[in-house]
Amino acid sequence: MRSVDEHLSTILEAVAPLPPYEQPLLEAVGLPICEDITAAIDLPTFDNSAMDGYACRLLDLEGASRDAPVRLPVVGESAAGQSKAYGLAPGQAVKIMTGAPLPSGADVVVPIEWTDGGRANVTIVQEPSPRQHVRSRGEDVRGGDLLLEEGTVFGPRQVAVAAATGRSVVKARPRPRVVVLSTGSELRDPGTALGFDSIYDSNSYCLAAAVRQTQAIAYRVGSVPDDPQELTDTLSDQLVRADLVVTSGGVSKGDYDVVKDVLTRVGTVRFTEVAMQPGKPQGFGVIGEDETPIFTLPGNPVSAYISFEVFVLPAIRRMMGMLPYRRPLLRARVTSGFGSPRGRRQFVRSTFEVTAKGAEVTPIGGHGSHLLGSLSMSNSLIVVPDAETEVVKDSTVDVMVLDRDL
Repeated sequence: MRSVDEHLSTILEAVAPLPPYEQPLLEAVGLPICEDITAAIDLPTFDNSAMDGYACRLLDLEGASRDAPVRLPVVGESAAGQSKAYGLAPGQAVKIMTGAPLPSGADVVVPIEWTDGGRANVTIVQEPSPRQHVRSRGEDVRGGDLLLEEGTVFGPRQVAVAAATGRSVVKARPRPRVVVLSTGSELRDPGTALGFDSIYDSNSYCLAAAVRQTQAIAYRVGSVPDDPQELTDTLSDQLVRADLVVTSGGVSKGDYDVVKDVLTRVGTVRFTEVAMQPGKPQGFGVIGEDETPIFTLPGNPVSAYISFEVFVLPAIRRMMGMLPYRRPLLRARVTSGFGSPRGRRQFVRSTFEVTAKGAEVTPIGGHGSHLLGSLSMSNSLIVVPDAETEVVKDSTVDVMVLDRDL
């Protein structure tokens, strides 16, 4: 059997990052950018008011107080996006709104609360400090400043500064298009009737949902019967929209494991046993003219999901240029002991929480690869090393925490 690390290394060597291209800002959200972004303009682009009030000259307001108010004529009004360019002569004021350009000659803004709110004339009862309530041009960002470094994940805050400096597009790798299908003549779509020997297809739904969580694009095909020709035709049809294909089922040693049968003839897929539990039967390779990577995961639902987390998720992140590729392992105290098979890395469903005592993790459910109930209640996987056969209560273990950003 191959080790988990050997199998993952083979995958990451075979999968390349997708070529980047310019994308609209909102299309790039969640992706690492593939260029440095510098500011094309100053922020703010002009001196403007931080308050609703009156633009004045500081020299005209010396000593202003309730006992000695200063009265100035109001010669105009400046509103954001609706004002003309004003010049302020000594002894004058301009009524101004938040964000509006500061008239030339003005160097302070007096909040309306310090005045009588006059329109023709204004009475000011408090002396401001120099440049008070003025947002100066370039005080936030100067043109030419480095705003975002290559590799920065583009989120709402990064979108804001890019848009504020006039950027409408940013270079990023596309989201991989991932085709997901299940194999098995016994599978039925949820919402349809079951026969006495049929089951609902949960794998394609689970794996498509897992793809979406990576921020890739999921195309759920559904289930394909155990028919070599139908599987061949389905794969051929789907390759036109796939950067990566994920199948589940049909990779063991049974007579109806058609995935092995088909892909040994039409691709470079290598089927192997990986020293892990659950998820021992694995396959990976490329198919089609474009050499599209394909993962063939086990059919048992828990095995399929854990295989996705361990092998497929890192490949998708590599295609997007996201680092790290793998989920980091945290350390936590385990609240109960259990055994583990020698020679296999075991992934145990568990619940992880941080308490007053520190990080704790509790195994839940059995170890069976068909037990979806405990998988649905888990938020983590305890990762037991290959050589370890027993995990002792209150010992410290490695934990892969699920459902959180890497």
